[in-house]
Amino acid sequence: MLSILGFAMIFTFLFLIMTKRTSPFLGLTLVPIIFGLIGGFGQELGPLMIEGVINVAPTAILLLFAILYFGIMLDTGLFDPLTSKIIKLAKGDPLKIIVGTAVLAGLIGFDGDGSTTMMIVVTAFLPLYKKMGISPIILASITIMQIGITTLVPWGGPAGRVASVLNLDATELYLQMLPGMLISLLYVIGVAYLIGLKERARYKKETRQSYSVAEASIMDAPIESATIENISTEVQKLKRPKMIWLNFFLSAVIMVAIVLEWLPAPILFIIGTALALLINYPGIIDQRVRVAAHAPNALAVVLMVLAAGIFSGIFKGTPISESMAQSLVTLIPTEMGAYMALFTAVVSAPALFLIGPDGFYFGILPVLAETAAAYNIDALAVGTASLYGTPFGIMGPLVASVYLLIHITGITLGELHKHAAKWSLGILLIYIVVGVFLGTISLW
Repeated sequence: MLSILGFAMIFTFLFLIMTKRTSPFLGLTLVPIIFGLIGGFGQELGPLMIEGVINVAPTAILLLFAILYFGIMLDTGLFDPLTSKIIKLAKGDPLKIIVGTAVLAGLIGFDGDGSTTMMIVVTAFLPLYKKMGISPIILASITIMQIGITTLVPWGGPAGRVASVLNLDATELYLQMLPGMLISLLYVIGVAYLIGLKERARYKKETRQSYSVAEASIMDAPIESATIENISTEVQKLKRPKMIWLNFFLSAVIMVAIVLEWLPAPILFIIGTALALLINYPGIIDQRVRVAAHAPNALAVVLMVLAAGIFSGIFKGTPISESMAQSLVTLIPTEMGAYMALFTAVVSAPALFLIGPDGFYFGILPVLAETAAAYNIDALAVGTASLYGTPFGIMGPLVASVYLLIHITGITLGELHKHAAKWSLGILLIYIVVGVFLGTISLW
């Protein structure tokens, strides 16, 4: 009966968020409470929920201050010189333009915010794509593939979800993913190079300009269908060009400290946010305004993580999850149990695409992890494998940011899928191969 109750809870949660009858926050909070009461665990729910919230608190703190930190860095214009330099180097050659897109998206994407990366990259390159006659589908595809890789940083959404559900350290997940991420970033640059070669050949064949293409300025090409506006005076006042090297040094130290584990990542970003405000906006009023400007994005993520703590606290604290796992174990042949991490990796791509990250990570992953535990496969291996499908799943119809991308580039969702899906599956394969090599995925 507990197994049936557990699956009913999961299916109810998936149904509610997929049909948009409720938000992930409400679903994660109320659904497990209701089913916990039905299961007769009313007196235990309070301690279980607070334990779950305590377990995810480090992840919530990490995401809160990482979002604030990178928001402040974007305000200061930290990435502006990089963007300008890449455009200057790429201008006039379709091959360089497309490869430059991959490089810029890969670098800026490490802020963990896909929407911000889309706006920066598309703002920089869309006019140049239009001038050169390069399809915006290429711009969108290259950008979304790089975001699918870089969003796996500890302060990104996927790692935060997995860490909160499985009570893992998001930084530990990131270090497991890092080798595959680096190879995949180079893979996307390689894909961009191949596409760029074809576009260069097309351009030489079809286009004969009366002026030197090398002299074409990005400012000459209007953004016709995109909804990007010129930088306002207010935004320009936030820039801190004289502080760029100090901001770069601060950001580099934080990144190195995370990888080398000098301090816990949440503490690093708390300190980093404080220093970023002190260096760039020393006035108390300015500091308050900057924090308030980025608070909505940070709050939305933290609410979801804390709600996930309630969900996982009830799900794992009661016998429900164990009963569900035992039911699945009886259905899985013993000889197949050792491949649960590989199964999770393969399933993650279509699952993330079809039911979205909230449905997969909060609804299905806990059951997969409990089942894998019966075969002595630890939660870190399953959690890492569950991230492998992100570059494919991020293009799914339930991911909100993908609609921003297709809107500002003027393409359709179907066109994006048709062009980018096959290349994104290549990233999944890279992750699996690296996972086997590092021992995350066992094949025997």
